[in-house]
Amino acid sequence: MQETSTLAQAQQEVVDEFAMLSDWQDRYEQLIEQGKDLALIAPEHKVDGNLVRGCQSRVWLHAAYRASAPPGTGTIHFTADSDALITKGIVALLVRVYNDRSPQEIIGASTEFIDRIGLREHLSPNRANGLSAMIDQMKRYALAYTG
Repeated sequence: MQETSTLAQAQQEVVDEFAMLSDWQDRYEQLIEQGKDLALIAPEHKVDGNLVRGCQSRVWLHAAYRASAPPGTGTIHFTADSDALITKGIVALLVRVYNDRSPQEIIGASTEFIDRIGLREHLSPNRANGLSAMIDQMKRYALAYTG
C-alpha cells in the first residue's frame, strides 16, 4: 500500500488483489503471505493486555498514537501478531488497511471490503468472530484516541 493512498483506495487494492485469485485455496495462501509480510510487533507489546478478546487464536494488537500538527490530526500506528497462520494473515490485512490513519477515518470506515472479498463467509464461525473482534478492537483504540 502506498502511504499516500486513502483508506478507500487501500480497501479497493485488497478487493482487486483477491479478485485476481480464482479459488479460496489461493486466497488463503494470499492471507498467509500477508501474515508473513506483517512487521514484527515489539516484544514489549506482545503482552496479555494487547490480546484481542474473542479470538480463538492468540492475537496481539498494539496501537500507538502519532501526534502531528495541527492538534487532532494525528494517526494511529498498529502492530500485531498471531500464533496462527490464517489469523495472522487476517490481522495483517486489517493493519494494512487501517494503519497510520486518523482515529476518525478508522471509526467511520466501512468494513464492506471484507464482505466484497468473501472473507467472512469463508471463515469458520470462530475465525469470523475473531475477525469481528479485531475490527472492534481497532475501532476502540481509535475511539480512545479521539479524546
